[in-house]
Amino acid sequence: MLTAIFSAMEAGFIYAIMALGVYLSFRILDFPDLTVDGSFVTGAAVAAVLIINGTNPFFASAAALGAGFIAGAVTGLLHTKGKINSLLSGILMMIALYSINLRIMGRSNVPLLQQETVMTIITEAWKKTGIDNVLNSVIAFSGFQPRTWAIFITMALLAVVVKLLLDLLLKTEIGLALRATGDNQPMVSSFSANTDWLIIFGLGLSNALVAFSGALVAQYGGFSDVGMGIGMIVIGLASVIIGEALFGTRSIVRATLAVIGGAIVYRIILALALRVQFLETGDVKLITAVIVMIALIVPNIAAMHKEKRRKKRKMEEQARGEHVAGAQTDYESI
Repeated sequence: MLTAIFSAMEAGFIYAIMALGVYLSFRILDFPDLTVDGSFVTGAAVAAVLIINGTNPFFASAAALGAGFIAGAVTGLLHTKGKINSLLSGILMMIALYSINLRIMGRSNVPLLQQETVMTIITEAWKKTGIDNVLNSVIAFSGFQPRTWAIFITMALLAVVVKLLLDLLLKTEIGLALRATGDNQPMVSSFSANTDWLIIFGLGLSNALVAFSGALVAQYGGFSDVGMGIGMIVIGLASVIIGEALFGTRSIVRATLAVIGGAIVYRIILALALRVQFLETGDVKLITAVIVMIALIVPNIAAMHKEKRRKKRKMEEQARGEHVAGAQTDYESI
C-alpha cells in the first residue's frame, strides 16, 4: 500500500507540471485547449528520439519544452489569425500532432530502458550523497523502505520551481494582461492591447509545460508511445478540479499550489482504485472519468445545500424580525 502511494506521489509531481499547463489555458485564458493530448506526446517523442541519438537528456527535455511551445502557438494562430473556433482549433492541432509525432519517432513506440535519461542521471548522482540511508532510517518504524528518494524529491522540487515561476509570471505586466484577456478579452482590446499575441503566447507556454511533463514521463516510464497522450486533457482537468475543490482558489499562489496537490491526490486515488480486485489496468480511463464526475458534482451539491441553508436562515431572520415588529406594535397600541 505505502509503495503504491509513494510511486503515485512520484508520478503526481511529474504530472503536476502538465496540470499547471492545463490550468494556464483553461483557467487563466479560459481557452478549452485540446492540443494537450498531442503536445504531451510531442514532448515525449522529441526527448526520446534525441536521447537515443546521443543527445544529453537535459538538453533533450529542454528541446521538448520548445516543441510544445511551437505546438501551442500554432493552435493560438489557428484561433486568432485563422478565426477558427477555439475548441476546433485545439482538436485540429491534436489530430495533426498524431501524425507529426509518428514522424518524429519513426515508429509507434521508442524504448528508453537501455538509455541514459534524466531519471538515471539523478538517481546515480543521488546515491553518492547517502541521503537515502538517512531518510530510510527516519521512517524505519513504518517498515517502508523505498529503493530511492531521488526521483520523489527532485520532481517535487521541480514542480515547486515551475509553480513559483508561473506565479511570478502571472504577477508581471504580461501575466496580468493574460489574466485580463481570459476574464474579458473585449475590455483588454479596448485598451489597445494585442490580445491575439497574448493568447498565442499563453497557449504556447501552456503546451510547453505539457510537453516538458511528457518528456519527463517518457524518461520516468522508460518509453515514448504515440498513444500515451490519449485522455491527458481529462487527467489535467481532473487535477485542476480536485485541487480547487480541496484547497481553494483565493489567490494565484494558492490556486497553482492547489493544482499540484490535485495532481498528487488524483494519482493516489487512481493507484488505490487499481488495487480493487474487480478493476483492471484497462479501466484507468473509466476511473479517471468517474473521478472527474465526482469532483464536478460534489462541489455543486455542497454549494446547493449551502445556498439552501443561507436562504432558510434569511427567512428565519425575517420571520423573527416581523414577530418582534408585531409585538412592538401591539405594545404601543396598549
